Amino acid sequence: MHDYVIVGAGSAGCVLASRLSEDPSIRVLLLEAGGEDRKREIQIPAAFGKLFQTEVDWNYRTEPQPQLAGRSLYWPRGKLLGGSSSMNAQMWVRGNPIDYDEWAQLGNPGWSYRDTLPYFRRAEDCQEGASEHTGAGGPMGVSALRSPNPLTHAFMEACVQAGIPLNPRINPSSQEGSYYTQVSQRRGVRCSTAGAYLRPAMKRPNLEVRTLAHATGIVVKQGRAMGIRYLQGGIEKTAEARREVLLCGGAVNSPQLLLLSGIGPAEELAALGIPVVANVPGVGRNLLDHLMVAVIMGVRRPITLLAAETPVNLLKFLLLRKGMLTSNVAEAHAFVRSAPQLSAPDLELVWAPYPYINHGLTRPTGHGMTISAVLLRPRSSGRLTLRSPHPMEPPRIDPRYLSDPADLELLVAGVRRAQEVFRAPALAREETIPIEPEPGTGADLPTFIRQKAETLYHPVGTCRMGVDEGAVVDPELRVRGLAGLRVVDASVMPTLIRGHTNAPTIMIAERAADLLRQAS
Repeated sequence: MHDYVIVGAGSAGCVLASRLSEDPSIRVLLLEAGGEDRKREIQIPAAFGKLFQTEVDWNYRTEPQPQLAGRSLYWPRGKLLGGSSSMNAQMWVRGNPIDYDEWAQLGNPGWSYRDTLPYFRRAEDCQEGASEHTGAGGPMGVSALRSPNPLTHAFMEACVQAGIPLNPRINPSSQEGSYYTQVSQRRGVRCSTAGAYLRPAMKRPNLEVRTLAHATGIVVKQGRAMGIRYLQGGIEKTAEARREVLLCGGAVNSPQLLLLSGIGPAEELAALGIPVVANVPGVGRNLLDHLMVAVIMGVRRPITLLAAETPVNLLKFLLLRKGMLTSNVAEAHAFVRSAPQLSAPDLELVWAPYPYINHGLTRPTGHGMTISAVLLRPRSSGRLTLRSPHPMEPPRIDPRYLSDPADLELLVAGVRRAQEVFRAPALAREETIPIEPEPGTGADLPTFIRQKAETLYHPVGTCRMGVDEGAVVDPELRVRGLAGLRVVDASVMPTLIRGHTNAPTIMIAERAADLLRQAS
């Protein structure tokens, strides 16, 4: 028997497995539905798109979205050691301090920015060119881009020309402005939680990792989680936990496993014939995600990342860890306010010196560049529900994008801002004919957004942290109504941050490790 059973070896699960196993008296079992992180493309930063819709991807799709022309959107999620940290675009963005202060104000003590900052810094290891605000000595390498594309500097110059200042210090307290993206890399190679946290910890005799182990249910006896049922090699097995079961499956898999185990809205569970173990109405609700719209333009000069796969660039990467293949594709970004009276940015412009079409799955016909307008604080929220009581069937994912009309208005403003940056002299001199139909103006923009908007891969909130009846976990991440069960991943975020979700998820796991130590 193990002291802790962790479900999911993703961004949070690898952190927990590493930190908890630092105590040699504690036995830890980590279960991962996917396999090893051995594919070559995982280590090559620019190759992350080649992992989409492969065996290392859960390859989820949303329900058809009425406000997005009835489209079903593709949601890639990592199904391997490291989870999505092994296949994301490596953007290391903490978010705005007021986001975390809001978490605390919602009744979650210990989650303000002042409280969480030490855990960000504990995770970080400042590498070449990283911000002076980055922590040092942690497992996650955080660096500046090694070989930024010449067009990326042109983007930042265009931002200044369009009234968006440079923010070279990348100071979270003054988030507004543009600069090169900080990335989770070491010497031009991806730094995932599998490589940074788990691989060194696997040398410890008190940590066991089982891959290809698909969790199917939580074992609950007399109101306490006692272990996990899982399938491995077609055989159903059980892993018992002496202390606690820790769910780290993310905003899709953690609520799904709770629901499959009879933990969720009683009426929904009963309708599927699932015995109710605990009536927790909030499970699967409060689904939030960053929606983005890409504006793509062609360029005259053949210097974009379309040329990344040439033999010369491959040699640069293999021999020097430099060149186009070290790019995370999203090489720069800008945080902007849609109105001057706002206290913090509500839009992000993500820049790529590459025509990023259909999640990078569609091969471009020519060189191009992309500015994606991102809705940072959507008012629309959705929910996740079970499609059936069968654990191998994916759940229903319904983000209800743009169900609040204010979100569409704000995305219109974001697309217009992206167009302003493209029209600035520094980029205007690079443009040719748009690779995709260019968004129009006025009445055309809402139609363009409904037809082209996609996820930025940041679902959160489906096991929301809080103290009210709709919360799923309390501020110490314990599931309501049950003992010995916590959720530790992006699903516990009560609101979406003005940033990207990988760094905050790692922070959550770092803090959870301390909470578990204090409870033992």
